[in-house]
Amino acid sequence: MAAATTGMPMLAALAILVLVPSARGLDRAEFLPGFLFGVATSAYQIEGAYLEDGKGLSNWDVFTHTRSRGIDDGRNGDVADDHYHRYMDVEIIHSLGVNSYRFSISWARILPRGRLGGVNSAGIAFYDRLIDALVQKGIEPFVTLHHFDLPHEMETRYGGWLGAGIREEFDYYADVCFKAFGDRVKFWTTINEPNLFTRLAYVLGKYPPARCSAPFGTCESGNSHHEPYVAAHNMLLLHAAAVHNYKKNYQATQGGSIGIVIAMKWYEPLMNTTEDILAARRALSFEVDWFLEPIFFGDYPGEMHELLSSNLPKFTSEEKSLLRKNKADFIGINHYTTIYVKDCISSPCDLNTYETYEGNALVLATGERDGVAIGKPTAFDGYYDVPEGMEQIVKYVNQRYKNTPVYVTENGYSQHSNNTMDELINDVERVNYLQGYLTCLSSAVRKGANVRGYFVWSIIDNFEWTFGFTVRFGLYHVDYETQKRTPKMSAKWYRDFLMGSRPTDQVQTLRADS
Repeated sequence: MAAATTGMPMLAALAILVLVPSARGLDRAEFLPGFLFGVATSAYQIEGAYLEDGKGLSNWDVFTHTRSRGIDDGRNGDVADDHYHRYMDVEIIHSLGVNSYRFSISWARILPRGRLGGVNSAGIAFYDRLIDALVQKGIEPFVTLHHFDLPHEMETRYGGWLGAGIREEFDYYADVCFKAFGDRVKFWTTINEPNLFTRLAYVLGKYPPARCSAPFGTCESGNSHHEPYVAAHNMLLLHAAAVHNYKKNYQATQGGSIGIVIAMKWYEPLMNTTEDILAARRALSFEVDWFLEPIFFGDYPGEMHELLSSNLPKFTSEEKSLLRKNKADFIGINHYTTIYVKDCISSPCDLNTYETYEGNALVLATGERDGVAIGKPTAFDGYYDVPEGMEQIVKYVNQRYKNTPVYVTENGYSQHSNNTMDELINDVERVNYLQGYLTCLSSAVRKGANVRGYFVWSIIDNFEWTFGFTVRFGLYHVDYETQKRTPKMSAKWYRDFLMGSRPTDQVQTLRADS
């Protein structure tokens, strides 16, 4: 099935010159040869076919069916973008001129019941077809093994990420994928945003298995001060085991690399005080260094030991050695926003009032200072358009982790789905956002940052977890009733940037599509 297209009014085309700083400040040639420019998705958010061809139930299948009140529109990913049946999406990806595509594999589609239930050949065949289609188009597959969805049986058998048994399960799953796809996949990441997932699942109780405690939430069970760190501990150790397996048994023959993807806000002190400056540094420790310091240095940051005490698990000497000897080849950065933080040690904050994502770091995050927003708000609650944060977070990671190669694995702009169709298609705000963040990334590269790639989230509108279908991140609009894909202004802007078009060329191209 061919990709659908739509026209664009001439005024909307001209708006790119009026509302967007022209491309004279941004040129693909500023990035090194071999730089990966791509788009990104994840399995549960786009695939659909939730029980088709032998796939097992995932944690999100069960969560969205049994706790639909936890999803803004009460909907689920049973069909989503029906990507499982729609290879036109590869044509859309190719039409943009990208050289890489980041996607995740559904663990439950490969191993419906984990290692005790056997490999699902239909699941292997699906990803074989997808990977082959990408390779034939000259598009590098950039594959994530786990992006929030795991077989539901892992929850019932081990208590999900809280049980140490999940480590062996993940190691087995990763090995199946390395064997099946590693001849064509040269970029692997183990886990997507474990720092964000553990907070949303075990601090705030908003993601499955929905465990939390006061003052962060009112769940049926859980401990927001302890369980997120147990889950993270297991994730770190299974990440290290999978990296060890890949490097020992596959890397030399397959020629790939393996890393991890961390969600990274940039934190600015609310006030120019010593306390708030230290709070911003502490927030980064609990956001970024929570996972990267064990991976690169073998233990958690000192700030976490100090504040969490016995709630923070301890690594054995053997586990510290496993982590240090199996460092990630690269770091994936998912960066969307910058936010202010206020210290809550010298002046305690009412966490019952604020239900803050960063609460265990004893900081309070806020998007405003003296009534003025840190940047233009987006449809994603608490996310703002602050492009300068891109350069800051890349610089921070490069300096702290010894110039390890970095890939910006997600960056994108959200719109409210209830906007008019004209507003959704003529997404000037997304064009401005992408232009701004890429310009700041380009600045970091010019200053010597070791950045190897950039991926827009997302190629198409999709199921956005607890937001359901109420927000849209796609370069392509999706009509969920008909599954029609329609390019937005941002898709054309990104294509023209990747093709090296000048500002006047952009306008001419958009007029030609009108």
